[in-house]
Amino acid sequence: MINTNEVLKKYGLKLTKSLGQNFLTDINIIKKIVDVGEVSSSDLVIEIGPGIGSMTAEIAKLAGKVVAVEIDKNLIPALNENLGSFPNVLVVNQDIMKADIKELINGWTGPLKVISNLPYYITTPIIMMLLEGDVPWDILVFMVQKEVALRLAGTPSTKDYSALSIAVRYYSDPKLAFTVSKNCFIPKPDVDSAVVKLKKRELACVQDIDKELFFKIVKASFGQRRKTLLNSLGSQGWLDGGKEHLREVLTKLGIKENVRAEELTIEDFARLCREL
Repeated sequence: MINTNEVLKKYGLKLTKSLGQNFLTDINIIKKIVDVGEVSSSDLVIEIGPGIGSMTAEIAKLAGKVVAVEIDKNLIPALNENLGSFPNVLVVNQDIMKADIKELINGWTGPLKVISNLPYYITTPIIMMLLEGDVPWDILVFMVQKEVALRLAGTPSTKDYSALSIAVRYYSDPKLAFTVSKNCFIPKPDVDSAVVKLKKRELACVQDIDKELFFKIVKASFGQRRKTLLNSLGSQGWLDGGKEHLREVLTKLGIKENVRAEELTIEDFARLCREL
């Protein structure tokens, strides 16, 4: 196991709050995260924000190839040294939001997985970039702020269920794997974390609908979640027929008039989109 404090001292590294740098130091948690990813020798694994390579090394022991994408150029010397004994690791000094991921995985024909302790400040943009893009991933495993993890895996009729929960379910089957204490990091963050696993799947219910309209409906429905769907969605100026048409559609679908967005499943939203 790489000793984080020793590496930071050796290279004179100062962790940057603006980059959300909180390094995981518990080897047991690291191994649990890799286990969640079901990593095997047939996999190419992209790790976003490898830091000094503690988790990268554990992934590299099992994966066919690892591409570690690190935005902080100051960490590259430590990464190269710590991972020098793994010929299957490629260290890339890039911003994952600007990187050409297809180029990074060019030529790989096996499964693609992404495993990452995501920086809190850019968690959702990275996840949505991977979900909505055309990168052919099979499994995504993220350690994120616990509150965000609960939303990612949120289920209907709970306070954590949101437009983000629907977006995640549109592309994948999400599972909350386990929580991680803030005491497992250097420096210690203000909140606990959790690991969530997203397994790619295609839902039959969303295959024949207007995707842009679907997400427009979902976003508007959750925009004022205390209101009924009739009031939150029905008041949108772009909705043909307004509240009266929405009332007719809800009745036709057998959905009660006073329903709130958080009570609807992704299948319900798909049916609603199709009718509207």
